[in-house]
Amino acid sequence: MPMMQKRVLGRSGLEVSALGLECLGLSYGYGPATERTEGVPLLRVAHDRGVIFFATAKA
Repeated sequence: MPMMQKRVLGRSGLEVSALGLECLGLSYGYGPATERTEGVPLLRVAHDRGVIFFATAKA
């Protein structure tokens, strides 16, 4: 599997994966929350594939 590309955010020097995962769909954002038995494995697979940019917000 190819290595995940990374990007630097602004002038902060913070480096994140080029692809991110929007997590709003795991909660109530788009209807009922995703079951924990489905959400946790999803996050683990994303991380195992090099995703280190998880978009979360308290809405």
